[in-house]
Amino acid sequence: MSDDFDIQEYLANGAEIIVKDAIRASLKNPKESLFLAKFAKYTKNATKIRQRYSEEGQNVPIFLISSITSSCNLHCTGCYSRANNACSDGIPSNQLSGEEWEDIFNQAKNMGISFIVLAGGEPMIREDVIIRASKFDEILFPIFTNGTMINQDYLKLFDENRNLVPILSLEGDEDVTDSRRGKGVYNQLVDSMHLMKMNNIVFGASLTFTKGNLSNLLSRGYIDKLHDLGCKVIFFIEYVPVNEDTMYLAPGDEERLELLNELKALRREYEDMLFLSFPGDEKTSGGCLAAGRGFFHINSHGGAEPCPASPYSDINVRDNSLLEALNSRLFKSLRDGDILLDDHEGGCVLFEHRDEVERILGK
Repeated sequence: MSDDFDIQEYLANGAEIIVKDAIRASLKNPKESLFLAKFAKYTKNATKIRQRYSEEGQNVPIFLISSITSSCNLHCTGCYSRANNACSDGIPSNQLSGEEWEDIFNQAKNMGISFIVLAGGEPMIREDVIIRASKFDEILFPIFTNGTMINQDYLKLFDENRNLVPILSLEGDEDVTDSRRGKGVYNQLVDSMHLMKMNNIVFGASLTFTKGNLSNLLSRGYIDKLHDLGCKVIFFIEYVPVNEDTMYLAPGDEERLELLNELKALRREYEDMLFLSFPGDEKTSGGCLAAGRGFFHINSHGGAEPCPASPYSDINVRDNSLLEALNSRLFKSLRDGDILLDDHEGGCVLFEHRDEVERILGK
């Protein structure tokens, strides 16, 4: 793999990487093999759709992040959603309905978006939206979940709809995970992994890394454990500071370089797994991919935001199409300016430049 790593190309080809493993295991898991073979064709068609938009001067990213609820059943230490008031214990109000999310998914399909992350809050609270997502075979839906709500009904849904891929959030081993997410959560996650492996359901893990825990998460012992549990996808997510007091936890260039080098090795060593990092891979992909360069975010109320860690919006998809959201004044200003290309110290570049983002919004 060259040093000029292109995350969009890797994402487009990622399904084919998983398909190769599914084909090898097709006798054991014919449902997965059949779906992924079809999905590989869908991604090629989606690429052609995005290319047509590109020829007309419109960039359409391959990724959309959808926070389908503001509710969550956990209170994780350092949660940026709660810090940004995007998640709370109150009764949700004015959230997008299941029908509105279905319309968004349909627009995304017609634009050539192949991957839609379902997030929250805790997305599995919105079973109605996840059921609607299952109908879009052309789109792969990674569901970023705390893993505590996986039950027999969800196992059946995942088994019957292979475009739904649970991504379980971990912080490391039992002590580290429980210290942030709550006592007993780690064992619940492991139990959920065992259940999904027994049912031949593809799932992944989301690992939040900080300045201090990256080496542990990258250790072959830890990766082997996840692999043995049946994990097929691993997302390394850079810790996003929730305030100035936690900036010291944000990874810097030393950690990013370590991750980049190790990811190259991991992709060679574990051919039946998919490895991604955000925003680490952005350093070799020409800057931050937010605001529609590589992805964008729709919050639970319909606001189009550059990314989940940058809760700023000047347009709502209740009243505008996804294409109009991509061309909002905020998004265009960020893409045309130099903020996203900035060589920042650590964490989220938009967090570091939030004063400038607020100036664009006129706050």
